[in-house]
Amino acid sequence: MGRIISVVSGKGGTGKTTTCGAIGTALAMLGKFVLCIDADTEMRNLDISLGLESFSPPDLNAALRGEVPLADCIVKHPTIPRLSFIPAPYETDFPGGAELKRQLAESFDFVLIDAPAGIGRGFDAAIDGADGALVVATPDASSYRDAGRAVEKLCQAGVTAPRLIVNRIRPSVLRRWKATVDDAVDSVGARLIGVVPEDKDVILAANLGSPLMIYSSRGAAAAYERIARRLAGEKQPVGRLRYNF
Repeated sequence: MGRIISVVSGKGGTGKTTTCGAIGTALAMLGKFVLCIDADTEMRNLDISLGLESFSPPDLNAALRGEVPLADCIVKHPTIPRLSFIPAPYETDFPGGAELKRQLAESFDFVLIDAPAGIGRGFDAAIDGADGALVVATPDASSYRDAGRAVEKLCQAGVTAPRLIVNRIRPSVLRRWKATVDDAVDSVGARLIGVVPEDKDVILAANLGSPLMIYSSRGAAAAYERIARRLAGEKQPVGRLRYNF
């Protein structure tokens, strides 16, 4: 059975959905069978990050009611053969819980779940049954504080050893703040798995309907690839930040 990893953040605006889509794409391009699930029923933007905005499969709840096979709700990416996607259902929370996720994980190496921002009821539904979690934060004090709360909630739910991604880093801001990435680790209380620079290609790729990992191989894309390789078990340095402004 594959690993079930929830991608979470303590607040909105951290780039969590972009992170989920990019890491899922990178893992698939490394030869892993990957399923990305959009559990953010209010925002529902993971399809854009994956370049699948035009696909509209049956609602997941229809499968849970027995109206259609579960397989009909899974979109297979047209250009990335090992990448699949389930869009957010039309309900307040992600349905099915741990049992559904385990069922889906039987056919994939990785199941990545894009959780709603924050730590409310949707967060609880998205992390139910997860083997691990990636906590996405941006380099600012409020994001670190909220990410720390998310880590606490994960540990209380039995999702042990969450990993931290510090996203959208701008060196000028860190210098003026007199801060380092080590400060993020200390504030959030989670082990670092990667750092990702602010990168204009993230916006350009989304606006063009392209997965970031297809559109670019530098900047943020290179950082996400390193994170994916670490998740796949390869020894990778966190990496020097190479900025693309």
